[in-house]
Amino acid sequence: MNVSPNTGLRQVISADQIQKRVRELGRQISDDYRGQTVIALGILENSFLFMADLVRAVDVPVICAFIKPSYKQSKQGESPLLEILFSHELAIADKHVLLIEGLVHSGVTSEYLMSDLRGRGAATVKLVTLLDRQSARRVPLQPDYFGFLVDDAFLCGYGLGSPEQTGRNLPYLAATI
Repeated sequence: MNVSPNTGLRQVISADQIQKRVRELGRQISDDYRGQTVIALGILENSFLFMADLVRAVDVPVICAFIKPSYKQSKQGESPLLEILFSHELAIADKHVLLIEGLVHSGVTSEYLMSDLRGRGAATVKLVTLLDRQSARRVPLQPDYFGFLVDDAFLCGYGLGSPEQTGRNLPYLAATI
């Protein structure tokens, strides 16, 4: 594993490993959806680079859209409210939806979004994630497709990171040292 002294980051998954796994996922998804059109629904922000590479690796027709879940503060003592913002209003009734995550952590948001999409009449809803942190799961959710199992506390690179931190533009995935 490479360590970059300038960034304080340790490479965990290389760019080559990521691209190889994305191609494999693309072939698997293409096989599963042969003869169908897929709505690829990327969850912002962490999925944008993964989604871009993944949809190019899929060889069935794909419609791309984005979704941004955000939690709103509610009244004191109540659970936060989840607000879902779509890039544009999607007609998903009787369509095949592929929900794309950069990282599935607790699974709570993914499970909620999948349930919401089914409630909107999607024919199928499947979840694909680049990274699956099963050790942090709070709900019994298993992605239909995943790139890598991880346990590192915080990873950045390849589109992942926090809004106030640099590193989303790294071609590999890294953990802080």
